[in-house]
Amino acid sequence: MSIKLWHCHNSRSLRALWALEELGLDYELELLSFPPRVFDPDYLNLNPLGTVPLFHDAKLQMTESCAIPLYLVERYQRYEFGLKADHPEYGDYLNWLFHSDATLTFPQTLVLRYGYFEAPERRLPQVAEDYRRWYLSRLKRLNAHLESREYLCDDRFTIADICITYALYLGEILGLEGEYKPQVQAYLQRMKQREAFQKVVVIGEETSNFKSL
Repeated sequence: MSIKLWHCHNSRSLRALWALEELGLDYELELLSFPPRVFDPDYLNLNPLGTVPLFHDAKLQMTESCAIPLYLVERYQRYEFGLKADHPEYGDYLNWLFHSDATLTFPQTLVLRYGYFEAPERRLPQVAEDYRRWYLSRLKRLNAHLESREYLCDDRFTIADICITYALYLGEILGLEGEYKPQVQAYLQRMKQREAFQKVVVIGEETSNFKSL
């Protein structure tokens, strides 16, 4: 088996794990506690960043949660889950893929760090609140897009939906779903009903330190 993924429950590596399951690819899974750089120092020998995901396909190594699903679609020619470069919505497809982490997940990481994961004496409630508001304000484009669509691109499920849904799901873990617009709440619930999501989202849950906050 050439594909191996290092994963922490509810972390950004869920994007890669969900994509692997949707595409039906064989893979080996290594579960870690979050954050692995704290709980498994030896992991730094594999990934000096100490982050997840870490993805291997033979000699290839990747660490970006939105790049891995794109690689899988392209490498294994599984375009039923993606768009080809000549598709009219290809630019939108790429934009949603990168928007999901650079624009949506980034502010959530600051909420997590300074609202929950730092030692109590190092927490910064105002920083956490500022980035909570920032995250919610960055949903404006998605709010408008989903007013007339069930999926992000080409009226069908793609890896763009995987990547965006994770950001929304993380917001749910942070207790922010009550501030989502109705169309975003409905979209998130539809995506969470997918069989592959339901299968992978519980992996590692029993020993997870990253559940509802």
